[in-house]
Amino acid sequence: MPLLATALLFDLDGVLADSTRSVTRAWSAWARRVGLDPDELLPTVHGRRAVETIRAVRPNLDPEAELASLVADETTDNDDTEEIPGARALVSGLPAGSWAIVTSGTRAVATARLVAARIPVPSIMITAESIERGKPDPDCYLKGAEALGVAPRDCIVVEDAPIGAAAARAAGMRLIALTTTHRADQLEPADLILPDLTGLTVRIVERTNGAAAAPRRLEIDRQG
Repeated sequence: MPLLATALLFDLDGVLADSTRSVTRAWSAWARRVGLDPDELLPTVHGRRAVETIRAVRPNLDPEAELASLVADETTDNDDTEEIPGARALVSGLPAGSWAIVTSGTRAVATARLVAARIPVPSIMITAESIERGKPDPDCYLKGAEALGVAPRDCIVVEDAPIGAAAARAAGMRLIALTTTHRADQLEPADLILPDLTGLTVRIVERTNGAAAAPRRLEIDRQG
């Protein structure tokens, strides 16, 4: 049965853009510089605000200074960032004001990755600078819904990381999970689980309520 929603909220890395190589290079270089094992650090950074990771693993350092160094690397190193299959076509077909990006990354990094992957930059992006508490706190997704003027129950989140999936559920939103970076069992429970965005279709349903226009709806389903 199709899922009906008023808005879609997309995580960025692993959902719209494949930035794995850029993330790996930047965090590995930082880990070595501060005396950490990159192989142990890398599994912990996905879906989490960088400044929170820095505070957790190196509380003795100035988190804002370290963040600035990471942002500089991740903003300029995106030559091999690509779209997640199906991402560009999907969001290009969505009406303005019906979708937003909600990412743990900074606005500069998010914009650089969208440009590199040739994905449209939405009018609304909730980024690391927009929130006080990162995922799995639901604050980011609640802010995304508020910015679009949509109730949380009318939003569907598209996520690839367990920490982001938990944030979506905590916000009272439905979840489409992509297995681009994690196994399906790590993302459950979800309303729909897909390998990427090529298997997702969105149909725009225009509604009227008597003489007055009612908000359009998105009818979301698995292809086939």
